[in-house]
Amino acid sequence: MANHIQQLLNTWYEQRDQMEWVLATIIEIDGSSYRKPGAMMMINSMGKYHGLLSGGCLESDIMRQARQCWQSDRNHIIQYDMREEEDIAWQLGIGCGGLVRILLQAVNKENNYLQLDTLRHYINRNQSCEYIQKLTETVPHNELIESSPEGKHQTRAIRSKLTDGEFKQTIAPVKHIAIFGGGVDAIPVAKIAANVGWQITIADPRTGYARSNEFPDATHISKLPFCNIDEMPWLQEIDAIIIMTHNVQLDADALNAAQESSASYVGMLGPTHRTERVLSIQGLELSTLKVPLANPIGLKLGGELPESIALSIIAEIHAHFEGCDGHSISHILV
Repeated sequence: MANHIQQLLNTWYEQRDQMEWVLATIIEIDGSSYRKPGAMMMINSMGKYHGLLSGGCLESDIMRQARQCWQSDRNHIIQYDMREEEDIAWQLGIGCGGLVRILLQAVNKENNYLQLDTLRHYINRNQSCEYIQKLTETVPHNELIESSPEGKHQTRAIRSKLTDGEFKQTIAPVKHIAIFGGGVDAIPVAKIAANVGWQITIADPRTGYARSNEFPDATHISKLPFCNIDEMPWLQEIDAIIIMTHNVQLDADALNAAQESSASYVGMLGPTHRTERVLSIQGLELSTLKVPLANPIGLKLGGELPESIALSIIAEIHAHFEGCDGHSISHILV
C-alpha cells in the first residue's frame, strides 16, 4: 500500500469527481502513536481508504466518522485517547497508550478540493509546498504556499507545526534515489527502495546490465556513459546516490557525476582501500567532495547475502532522510 501523500493524491485525482472523498490528517499526538503529525489518509464513499493513520486498528472507525463531513461539508476533529479506559480507543483494543487528534475534511469541487489538486501538481513537478489546514469546525479553507527547493530535503523532525487555529506542514515529493550499477546485487536494493515508496533511477551503460525486466519498479533506466553528465537532467532530481558497479573506473565516473547532482547523500560499496583508488582516478579527495561520501555504505546489520546488504544500505539512507542516527530503539544488542 502506498502511503506517501504524493501517491495518495495521484490515486485520488483520477477519481476525484466519481465519488465523495474525505482527507484525514493527524494534527497532534501525545505519547505513543503509530504515525506522526502530518500523516494523511484519503477515504472515499465506496468504503475504501488509501494510506494508514494507525496500524489498521483505527481506520474503520475513522471511516465511520468521516460520514459527518459528507453530511455537513464542515471540518470535523476526532480524538482517540489510549490513556483513558472510557475512550473508544480502548473499546477498539488499541494499546499504544497515547493520544491522537485527527482532522477530517470533505474534498470536493465546492471547496476547491482543499487545494489538493494544486498540491499534487507541485509535488509531481518535484516542488515542495507548505500546506496549511484551518482547524476551526467550519467549511474547510486550506492554503498552499510554494516553498523553496531546499524544503525538498527537510527532515521529518521539522516538517510540521501546530498553532492556534491551523496546522502547517511542509510536504515534499517522494524521495528519488539513483543506483549506479545494474548488477544482480542491485536488484534487492531497488526492490526494498520501491517498497519504502521511493522513486528509483538505475544507471549502467554496460550491455547485459540494468535490464528493465530485472528492475520493474524503476522510474527510469539510463544506459548513458556516466561521463555524459550534460545528458542526465535527472541528476538534479536525485536525493541519494548509491554507487555499486563493482568496476573501479565506472565507480570513479559515477562518483564524479554525483558531484554535479542534487543528492544530499552519496554512498559507495566497497572497502576504504578500494575507495582510495576510485578517488585517485578522478583526482578527487574526500575532504573536497560536495557531499561527504558514505563508505563503506550501510548500517552494521550483519549478514552476507545481497538482500542483507541491500537492507543495510536502504536503512542508512532512510535514517539520513529522516535525520535519525539509525541506533536501536530498544537499546538491546543482539
